[in-house]
Amino acid sequence: MTTTTVTDWNSLLLDQLEWHWTHTLRPRLEGLSDEEYLWEPTPGAWNIAPRGSSTAQIQGGQGDFTIDFAFPQPQPAPMTTIAWRMAHVTVGCLAMRSASHFGREATDYESWTYAGTAREALAQLDEEHARWCAGVRSLGEEGLLEPCGPAEGPFADVSLATLVLHINREVIHHGAEMCLLRDLYLHTHRKDS
Repeated sequence: MTTTTVTDWNSLLLDQLEWHWTHTLRPRLEGLSDEEYLWEPTPGAWNIAPRGSSTAQIQGGQGDFTIDFAFPQPQPAPMTTIAWRMAHVTVGCLAMRSASHFGREATDYESWTYAGTAREALAQLDEEHARWCAGVRSLGEEGLLEPCGPAEGPFADVSLATLVLHINREVIHHGAEMCLLRDLYLHTHRKDS
C-alpha cells in the first residue's frame, strides 16, 4: 500500500522566512539605538540622511530623510549602514513587491518616506513584513504557481513561489548583515568600565 504525502508548500515557504524573523533577525534588532542605526562603519558609507546633507549622486525619498544611491553603482559599491540595509529590505524587498502582487499602495525608493530613527524604521519594517507574509499566505498552493507578471520585468514568467524564495533570501541575507553591523558597532563602541 502506498501512502501519499501532501506537502503544504505555502506553509513551508512562509516558515523559512518566519522562523528566521522570529528566532534570529527581529530579536537581534530589539533595542537598536539611533546611533547604531545611522552609524557609518566606513567613510563614504551609504546611509539614510537628513534631506540635503548627503553627498551621494542620488538622494531618493520623500520627507525629511533620503536614501543614498548612484547609477551606475560604483565598483566597489560603498559600504552601507544598518539604516540603509533596513530601508532596502523594507522598501525594495517587501513594500514594492506587496504593491506589485498584494494590493499595497504603490511605492518605490523615490516616493518612500524614510525613517530618521531606529524606532520608526523598525515600525516600518514590521509593518511591511506583516503585509508581505499575509500576502504570501493568501496565495495558497495554486497562487504560488502563477507567473509573477509584468511587475517583475524580466522575471515576469517565473512563478510567485520563485519570487517568495528570492525575498526570503534577501531578508535573511540583509538581516544577517544588519546583525553583523550591530555586533561591530557594539564591539567598537564598547565603554570599558
